[in-house]
Amino acid sequence: MPYAQDVDAVAQLLKQHPTWNAINPKHAARMRAQNKFKTGLDIAKYTAKIMREDMANYDKDTAQYTQSLGCWHGFIGQQKLISIKKHFGSTKRRYLYLSGWMVAALRSEFGPLPDQSMHEKTSVSGLIEELYTFLRQADAWELNHLFRALEEAENAGDNAKAADLIKQIDSHETHVVPIIADIDAGFGNAEATYLLAKQMIEAGACCIQIENQVSDEKQCGHQDGKVTVPHADFLSKINAVRLAFLELGVDDGVIVARTDSLGAGLTKQIAVTNEPGDLGDQYNSFLDGEYIDDASQIDNGDVVVKSNGKLLKPKRLPSGLFCFKEGSGEDRVILDCITSLQNGADLLWIETEKPHVGQIASMVNRIKEVVPDAKLVYNNSPSFNWTLNFRQQVFDAMKAEGKDVSAYDRAALMSAEYDETELGKLADEWTANFQRDAAREAGVFHHLITLPTYHTAALSTDNLAKGYFGDEGMLAYVKGVQRKEIRQGIATVKHQDMAGSNIGDDHKEFFAGEAALKAGGKDNTMNQFG
Repeated sequence: MPYAQDVDAVAQLLKQHPTWNAINPKHAARMRAQNKFKTGLDIAKYTAKIMREDMANYDKDTAQYTQSLGCWHGFIGQQKLISIKKHFGSTKRRYLYLSGWMVAALRSEFGPLPDQSMHEKTSVSGLIEELYTFLRQADAWELNHLFRALEEAENAGDNAKAADLIKQIDSHETHVVPIIADIDAGFGNAEATYLLAKQMIEAGACCIQIENQVSDEKQCGHQDGKVTVPHADFLSKINAVRLAFLELGVDDGVIVARTDSLGAGLTKQIAVTNEPGDLGDQYNSFLDGEYIDDASQIDNGDVVVKSNGKLLKPKRLPSGLFCFKEGSGEDRVILDCITSLQNGADLLWIETEKPHVGQIASMVNRIKEVVPDAKLVYNNSPSFNWTLNFRQQVFDAMKAEGKDVSAYDRAALMSAEYDETELGKLADEWTANFQRDAAREAGVFHHLITLPTYHTAALSTDNLAKGYFGDEGMLAYVKGVQRKEIRQGIATVKHQDMAGSNIGDDHKEFFAGEAALKAGGKDNTMNQFG
């Protein structure tokens, strides 16, 4: 509701309650405007609609791809969105990503943990709620400045400025954006997945990403030892997430089905199959092993399955896990993706070992032969050595074109000596264009970096510690942090205001009038920053 109308509505309400006469209708309407979303479900419904619209727009124009950065704390997510609005004027097509890796490494009560689903599952929904708390506070903070300016304009009798500010308030764009939230492999059986999905949705998640690894054997996507599950097991968890969305009324909820099959050479179990060619039989057809002719070739404890009309003795490790055939990963990825899209998933995530548009496109094109509107969420992972990968791709391309590459050592291309070379500059250009190229050529609807803010926090802390505890002392902070904050217009330079001090002062006035004891007077050192 427009601010002026809401003021009138509150005024009418107050007339019905004479004992509420101390309430200023402008104050109530202002507080309502600064709190657009009342519950996490309100957020989930709102952001799900945004994602669905973005997916439809991408189908029409691949230049309309979306992006996000992984954030491990509400404040980090908040500052990211404030920065996006400052630099680009809008948050459209910019999301947040919630990484299970960063929850494990940074948010577990056990302390830092590897990405193996060992952290408390409720810490995932807790981070979603925290992120949206900070994003809602960013709305309140930004609107509070507009309302303060409006009050000044009204007190000065500047009707034109007041009208413009009311227009800005009514058209205010929220910092609340979709979160793609990582539920890992579901944290247990399908019932456990359903219960956690409900918590995540109630906290505000409109999009849940789930992977096809065994829940109690889950590994980071860029580490070895990954173990996948038969399709029936994975689809039951997709159904669990979908039913959680539907139960809570988030009918547009989005499910991202991630496959780790490209790098997973193991399965914990043989799939159930009822007839040749069914889904279980297709899964089992990738098992490594040897075909046998009779029972004499079966040793004690061996498992034998019928596959391709013959008896197959699958290769089993001492751990009890079964091996897939070497080189079968891509074919398994294609089957995983098609199966997921045909059974309730909305988007795909293919975990790869390198950022290569051609490799991604080769798989996506095969998927699109069956599901033409297939779209990917792609992990622009810090686990890749991006510099080395793209320099090697450029090296190979130059060599294939017959160019002289004798000045370059392919194995040592990470070296800084190549930074200003033709190869180094072209590799940087390819890196800059990677997201645009992958969106256009490889069906990538959403690009994300899973854990960038983990690395930026470490890098900035290292730089500050090196200077502050060294010869620079306080200059390290002043020159490396505060001076840059001031000159770049970073809101946190007024950290009291960013934390809500001005909002609190205004509320004190709303509550107590002239008796309010405020923090923002002339002696507040925040005034030094203008």
